[in-house]
Amino acid sequence: MEKIICGIQQIGIGVANNYKAWNWYIKAFGVDVRVFEDDTVAELMLPYTGGQPQKRHASLAINMQGGGGFEIWQYSQRTPLAPTFDVTLGDLGIFAAKIKCFDATKAYHHLKSQGIEPLGDVHSGPDGKLHFFVKDPFGNHFQVIESTSWFNNLNKPTGGTYGAIIGVSDIDKSLAVYQNILGYDKVVFDGVDSYNDLKDLPGGARQMRRVVLTHSAPRKGALSELVGDSQIELVQLINDKANKIFENRFWGDLGFIHLCFDVKHMSALEKECNEAGYHFTVNSNVKHNANGSFDMGEAAGHFTYIEDPDGTLIEFVETHKIPIMKKLGLFINLDKRDPEKRLPRWMLKLLGLKKVKGL
Repeated sequence: MEKIICGIQQIGIGVANNYKAWNWYIKAFGVDVRVFEDDTVAELMLPYTGGQPQKRHASLAINMQGGGGFEIWQYSQRTPLAPTFDVTLGDLGIFAAKIKCFDATKAYHHLKSQGIEPLGDVHSGPDGKLHFFVKDPFGNHFQVIESTSWFNNLNKPTGGTYGAIIGVSDIDKSLAVYQNILGYDKVVFDGVDSYNDLKDLPGGARQMRRVVLTHSAPRKGALSELVGDSQIELVQLINDKANKIFENRFWGDLGFIHLCFDVKHMSALEKECNEAGYHFTVNSNVKHNANGSFDMGEAAGHFTYIEDPDGTLIEFVETHKIPIMKKLGLFINLDKRDPEKRLPRWMLKLLGLKKVKGL
């Protein structure tokens, strides 16, 4: 039995105000479907929360056109910390989330019509995809990039999470995680230069090695059609020192806190990670209910974390239950389904019933 990486489930974003941030992400990126909302205590993340359980308010929001979601995460009893330095491209950790779009020029003008000013112009990347960058009011960078992988067309200019730009200290070493464990086996681009399409970013004019990865085979699993294809971009500075974005800060502090993958066969994945030297640092199986699921508010599943060679957090979630209408007891149960088979489209579309207009 081999592990299955179904795709990027969500990217975690630490914010100071959950609803304020979410409203902005609805306006900018159309993530207007609430998969779950949870206002409890994060008991199992002690290695990354100062050794103490921390109360938090978390929401998982998706765009029904496709792509991964946003886990919008706010401390409830602690003021989240910002970095003590200005984060620049190439610093160690998740620098930007990739957001998929149908047409970069149309998405660019849509954002401007919403009063959101992109950073610079639309550019062609080394993979030939048109893209541009935008920064949210909270200091987080997003790359809006064209994609042909879609679940639905609801006449929105963008979908959800398509991947991430991640700063690393040694790309060749990092490939052991991103290429081997996560399955981004196809190298779309690998070069060393200073890049015109990155010049609008802080630190983007410097010389760097840049590797763009995707997966050669379509993803499998229940949610794979909804979350779709994805892309990881690794950036390594050549002549400059990189700072660690989350140095001396907690998971859940301000910024991109993790990249999360939906998986099946967690035990096989753990074996593979152990053999590669990337052991689970958090494992929800230490505290679960009778059927092996960890309660995540309205949803349930088994979650774990590893670190890449620079300490960037990668989460794995084996989803057991997805809420549709909690009040009516309607859930999608994934426990007994064929792990390689996609959920029927009509069933996935039921998630659209949880659309919110504003918060």
